[in-house]
Amino acid sequence: MSQLPIADAQTVRTHARALVLQHRSKLVRMLSLYALAAVMALIPAYVIGEITNFAATRQLTSGRIDLYVGVLFVSSLLYAGLSFLARRRSYILGETVFAQLREEFLESVLALPLVEVERAGTGDLLSRTTNDIEALSRTVRFAMPEWLVAILQAVLTLVAMVLVSPLASIASIVSLPIVFFSTRYYLHYAVPGYRRERMSYAAMSGSVSETAEGARTVDAHRLGQRQSTRIEGDIRESFYSEMYTMLMRMVWFPTIESAFALAVATTLAWSGWLALHHHITIAAATTVTLYVVQINDPIDRIVSWLDELQVGQSSLARLVGVSVVRDDRPTQGVEPRNETIAMKDVFYAYRPGHDVLNGLSLTVQPGERLAIVGPSGAGKSTIGRLLAGIDAPRSGAVEVGGVALASMPLAMLRQHVALVTQEHHIFIGSVRENLALAKPEASDDEIVRALEAVDAMEWIRALPEGMRTELGTTGHQVTPAQAQQLALARLVLSNPHTLVLDEATALLDPRAARHVERSLNAVLRGRTVIAIAHRLHTAHDADRVCVVINGAIAELGTHDELVALNGEYASLWASWRNERPEAS
Repeated sequence: MSQLPIADAQTVRTHARALVLQHRSKLVRMLSLYALAAVMALIPAYVIGEITNFAATRQLTSGRIDLYVGVLFVSSLLYAGLSFLARRRSYILGETVFAQLREEFLESVLALPLVEVERAGTGDLLSRTTNDIEALSRTVRFAMPEWLVAILQAVLTLVAMVLVSPLASIASIVSLPIVFFSTRYYLHYAVPGYRRERMSYAAMSGSVSETAEGARTVDAHRLGQRQSTRIEGDIRESFYSEMYTMLMRMVWFPTIESAFALAVATTLAWSGWLALHHHITIAAATTVTLYVVQINDPIDRIVSWLDELQVGQSSLARLVGVSVVRDDRPTQGVEPRNETIAMKDVFYAYRPGHDVLNGLSLTVQPGERLAIVGPSGAGKSTIGRLLAGIDAPRSGAVEVGGVALASMPLAMLRQHVALVTQEHHIFIGSVRENLALAKPEASDDEIVRALEAVDAMEWIRALPEGMRTELGTTGHQVTPAQAQQLALARLVLSNPHTLVLDEATALLDPRAARHVERSLNAVLRGRTVIAIAHRLHTAHDADRVCVVINGAIAELGTHDELVALNGEYASLWASWRNERPEAS
C-alpha cells in the first residue's frame, strides 16, 4: 500500500515563506517587543562591569551605587513588562498561524480524490491528522517563536560584546567551528531520520487500526499470526527509527554544551589577561565575560529548538504533501444529453497485470432497475465504483448520456449518479445537520419526508430532542442499522437520477431491509437504480438481472428468463430460496 506524497524542501520553504509574508506585520511587532526586552536584558551585565571597574579603582560611591541600583531596577521592570507583552503576542500569533495551517490541511484532505485516500490507506492519513498535527502545533506555538527570539537575543548580545570590546570578544569565537560543523553534521542526518520516523508512525497506525477494524475478517481467515507479525515489524521499524534520532541527539547535545563551556572559559582567561596587561579595562573584561555567559542561553535555545524544528519541518512536509495531490477531474464539462449509463469494453485492475474486469459491456436505460449478482470477488463492487465515477477504467469507457464519467466535474457527476455502500459515517451534529450535508438548503419537511422514506422517523421521534438530538462520538450513539438508514435518507435528499446501491441495506435484518427497499421504491420511482446485492429478493424485483462471474457478464435478463435458463442465476436463486423460505 502506497502513502500520500510528502512535499519537497522547496515546496515547504515556499509555503512557510507565504505564511510569514501573510503575517509579517504581526511578526514584526512581536520581534520588536522582544528586541526591546533583549536590550533591557543587556543593561545588567554592563552595569555590573561598571560597578566592578569603580570598585577596583576605589571610586565606587554611595551615589553611584544608588544610580546603578535604580538602573538595574528600572531595566528589570521594563524587561519583565516587555517580555510579557512580547510573549503574549507570540502565543496569539502562534495560535493564529496554527489554526490557519490546520484549516488548510482539512480543506486539502476533504479535496483529496477518494481513490488516492483508499490507495494510501487510513493509517497514513490518520498519522498525519494526529501525530503530525500535534508535532506541528508544538513547532508553531512554541519552537518557532522561541527560536526566532533566541536568534534575535544572540545577535543583539553579540553586537553588545563587540561594542564593549572587540578585542576581548575574539575569544568567544573559539566554539563557533565546533557548533557549526557538529550542527551541519546533525542536520545532514537528522532530517531524513525524522522523516523516516514520521513514516514509521503512519505505517504502525495503519497496521494497528486496519487490523482492529477488520478483526472479524482476520479471525475468520485465520490471519492473526500474519497480522501480528506485520504489526511487530512496523513497531520494530518505529523503535529503530526513534533510536536513530535519539542517538543523534545524544551525540549532538553534549557536543554543543561542551562548546559553550569552552567559550566561557576561553573568554574569561583571554579578557582577564588583556585586563592584567592594561589592554582593556576591568569593566570591559567583566562585561564581555558576562555577555558570553548570557549569550549561551539564547544559543542553547537555538540549538534545543532546532531539534523540534526538524520534527516540525518533517510534519509540515507531510501535511503540505496532501495539498500536492490534485484531483485530475475538470472543473467544467459537457452536460450529458440523457441518463443512459453505458460501459463499453471495460478493463480494470487494482494492480497492474491483474484485471478484475475483463472487457465488460453493459447498458442501463433511464428508469431501469438493474440488479447485479454473483459470487464474492466476481467484480460486482468494482462495477459499482466505475458506474459511480469513483474509479476510471484501465481501458474502455464508462459514460452517462454519451459523456465519460471521468471527464465530468464531481458536482455535475453527483447530480447524475450517486453511490451508497454498507460503509457509512455519522458526523458530530444533530440528526438534521447529518442529513443536510446532502442538501444544505433542505427544509424540515423535506428532511422528514426523506426519513419517512427509509422508515427512520419512528426511532428519531423517540430521541430526546427528535431531529435536534446530537449524534456522533460525543452525542447519542446510533446502531449500525440506524446509521445506514440515515445514509439512505441522505441519498433521498441528494436526489440524483441514477443510484448505485452496493449492499446498501446489508446491516438491516432481512425483513427490515425488504421493507426499507419497498419504501425507497416508492420514493425513487422513475429513477435508475443499480443494486449490487447478495439478497436475491432485490434481483427478483428488478427489471433485469446481471450475473457477474470472474469480471465478466455471464448472464443478463429478467428474473423469470434467467430462472428458465437454468444457469448460474437459477442455481443462485434455488440455493438462496431454500435457505430463506419466506423469500418465495
